[in-house]
Amino acid sequence: MLATTLLHRLRVPVGLNELPKAAGAGCARSLEVCRMGNHASSSLGKSETTPVNQIQETISDNCVVIFSKTSCSYCTMAKNIFRDMNVNYKAVELDMLEYGSQFQDALYKMTGERTVPRIFVNGTFIGGATDTHRLHKEGKLLPLVHQCYLKKKREFQ
Repeated sequence: MLATTLLHRLRVPVGLNELPKAAGAGCARSLEVCRMGNHASSSLGKSETTPVNQIQETISDNCVVIFSKTSCSYCTMAKNIFRDMNVNYKAVELDMLEYGSQFQDALYKMTGERTVPRIFVNGTFIGGATDTHRLHKEGKLLPLVHQCYLKKKREFQ
């Protein structure tokens, strides 16, 4: 897989839960993960758990999660930062979800803002696109990502 190859080139371990399934027909309606380029795109759907629980589970299962909208230029900018660093991320496209506005409301409760992107690295909310760009320019973003991969590697050992 391209993402696995790129991450190995960076010597960043990839955990089993970070290798997405192939895109399937029901991808946009479930918790299934869809492969797109060198990042993963996930679609959260209505289930028995609350949006906050599903968001927290997604954040804990992935080193980088971008809650995004497909038409948002700031979201594209944020995804490009991670793509340019060859870092695998999970993008949850809220405008592609049947219950996307409920997830956006839950993100507001969790982060204090309703705007997208809402970006989490290593389980921690780091902000939006501008915050992510600043961390990258300061050389602080990639170390945060690496900390997560090291932590996940220890969990699998």
